[in-house]
Amino acid sequence: MGVADCGVQKSLHGKYASVGFYASQVIICSEQEKGRLMKRLVMIRFGGLSLMALSIAAVGMGGKAKALTAPPEIKIDGGPLGQLELSGGMSGYFDFASGTADSSATPGSFSGISPANANLDSLLVELQKTTGVLQYTIEVGPYNGTPALGGPPAKATTNFFRTGPLYFGYITIAPPDSPVTISAGQLSSLEGYEAGPSWLNANLYTSELWYVQNSNSVGVSANYTHGPVSVTVTYGDGWDTRVFNFLQALGTYSFSSNNALSLYYAGNLGRTGADASTYNQSSVGFGNNYVNSQMYGAFYSFTAGNLNLVPEVQYVYAKVDHQAGVDKFTSNFGALVLGDYTFGSSPYSLGGMAEYFTSNGPSTWFIAPHAEAVGFELSPTWQYKNIFFRASATYLHMLNGSYAGDGTTGAYGGDGHGKDSAELGLEAGLLL
Repeated sequence: MGVADCGVQKSLHGKYASVGFYASQVIICSEQEKGRLMKRLVMIRFGGLSLMALSIAAVGMGGKAKALTAPPEIKIDGGPLGQLELSGGMSGYFDFASGTADSSATPGSFSGISPANANLDSLLVELQKTTGVLQYTIEVGPYNGTPALGGPPAKATTNFFRTGPLYFGYITIAPPDSPVTISAGQLSSLEGYEAGPSWLNANLYTSELWYVQNSNSVGVSANYTHGPVSVTVTYGDGWDTRVFNFLQALGTYSFSSNNALSLYYAGNLGRTGADASTYNQSSVGFGNNYVNSQMYGAFYSFTAGNLNLVPEVQYVYAKVDHQAGVDKFTSNFGALVLGDYTFGSSPYSLGGMAEYFTSNGPSTWFIAPHAEAVGFELSPTWQYKNIFFRASATYLHMLNGSYAGDGTTGAYGGDGHGKDSAELGLEAGLLL
């Protein structure tokens, strides 16, 4: 979430911790997670037997490429509660960044941030029941510590959502032999390909497209799956505002086990005023354009042997609505390609991302008003059973946008005029 000053970015972006940004491509995926159509092979089920379970399972089941492989869930005999499954994960990272400045009083995007930081990405434990008519998912722990490409490091917290440490919490009604399931509670958003916790991605740092998307929120969701087609629609508060006027939709068509196209939409059907609160219990007034926006996007997952590629495009805008605090039209366009390659049966893989984004209007979507930039990331990864280590190197170059607000393109360094940002993340994690 953006806005012209660093403090605004830090407080508003709920999906995004401190300055709020996030992790990249989802190859290992959970059904209720944001990275929806990733490898069901890996069986990481954060978010449970989601609303999109069947469609996700259909996408990529025949593929071999995967970023990380999760261990099987721990089976628990819940007695009258039925068969339960326990899973989880945690990771932390060191972040080394250029373009920082010692004083928080300077106008740069990285002002007051040390060039070297150590942060917890997330630590989540999930308990779920995935059989029977009545199913449920509960996932708890600190979250929101994943950094974004070109953004300051984030810090995990248990206060990101109004529900405190509850990351997911919902029930699902799954009638036998029915193509329709209904879920209600704290659900994941349906927007985009990338996920929240970094271990669900092939890269540590997320994209600008992920940054402008809504995160988990409270609502009701229905999923319909028949053959290669899956459609999920969610109605809820959006942006954790408790103003129930936000609609999301995701449709996926699986051409084969290795190829699938997904289209998604998210938009405010009414108006959410500046006096409402959003993630981290911060004021919506910091980002009226996000909360009152309309978003359209699409991504395509292609897997061939050990290679997975995912191109994605996204367009989001907010129309003039003076009562909502949006005084001028503003929009953002982003495009990216995510990739992951596994080196045979070895423990090594290589993730990557290339992105481009541009925004119009006076509002900040990412970094600065009118920001335009290109970014790149490479993430060699090593995994042995439940443990993984990853190094992610990023570079972002600004083509337009003035963080300092003086008309000079740039956002980094003490004067906010630096056009380039380079970061190195060293991550270690454990999958349960």
